[in-house]
Amino acid sequence: MSFIVFLGPSLPKEEALALAPCVILPPARQGDIWRALEQRPETIALIDGVFEAQPSVWHHEILDALDAGVAVFGGSSMGALRAAELQERGMVGVGQIFRWYRDGTIVDDAEVALLHAGAEHGFRPLTVPQVNVRWAAREAAKARVLRSAEAQELVGRSARIFYQERTWPRVLASLSPRARQRWERWQVPDLKADDARKTLRAAAQSKVALPVRPRQPAPSSLVRRRKLREAEVRSLWSRPDARDLADAGLRRALIAGFARELGLAPDEGEVRAAELLWLRRLGLRDRAALCARSGMTEAEVARMAEELALERLMLDHAQRVLSDGPSADEAIVAEARLRPK
Repeated sequence: MSFIVFLGPSLPKEEALALAPCVILPPARQGDIWRALEQRPETIALIDGVFEAQPSVWHHEILDALDAGVAVFGGSSMGALRAAELQERGMVGVGQIFRWYRDGTIVDDAEVALLHAGAEHGFRPLTVPQVNVRWAAREAAKARVLRSAEAQELVGRSARIFYQERTWPRVLASLSPRARQRWERWQVPDLKADDARKTLRAAAQSKVALPVRPRQPAPSSLVRRRKLREAEVRSLWSRPDARDLADAGLRRALIAGFARELGLAPDEGEVRAAELLWLRRLGLRDRAALCARSGMTEAEVARMAEELALERLMLDHAQRVLSDGPSADEAIVAEARLRPK
């Protein structure tokens, strides 16, 4: 099974690999899940992701992964937050932090934020996330390490410390010497690490039947542009026929967009016919071969086939689309005159 995990400070890489055979990638940035889909994974576990320094992973990426038939799990950190937001769309949330976000116990993404070292130092945590303080205080009260009032004060004090400055010594500064002694003798739990382990195990053992999601509208132009790889775009613009390619793509997209504005929609047979014609032109046997050659996901292929079908629909009914629409005879004569004989 192809299993991709986005992991950083929540759990050491070596421990994760011991728990499950997987490909470990750094904390997810915007676009990373789209890029991961090029590896055709069966399962993705989103644990860690970036928050402030770079744009965070988009919901659109996760939905595209689900549309492509990939089981997506989330827990511990950014994964818990996204899973709470997308559980009704098919993402599987795991662990206590996910449940807190899902139930509204916590809402701020700063609850899981922390300062950590870079990749060269294994993303080692340098500060303590608020969720860890929240959980440790609760467990300490249960174990009678802290009194209930002390536990509440600990959580409140911690919440007032900026996440990049929140360390255990600063959090514990308000405790009495006796409470500090009891705390230091106690095994302090690490909730983010525990949830990361649970997420890895759940994803590795996954036999999740993905829910059938209703067909989604085409993503916005902003989302489509973000998905394009810069290197691929630069390469295409360096081709001698780049302008022709761009114009053809714009023409098709404009026609299909106009068709949608008119309320037109191709039926399943028309979409299938458009896809089969596309496959024949490329000399390919089926959609799987097309995905392998183009790097597109199945959802992207389906949307492109729908666009091609809309274009065909508009061309076939051109005379009725406009009040004085052109005929095919007019079109062939006009195009022939434009081209060299």
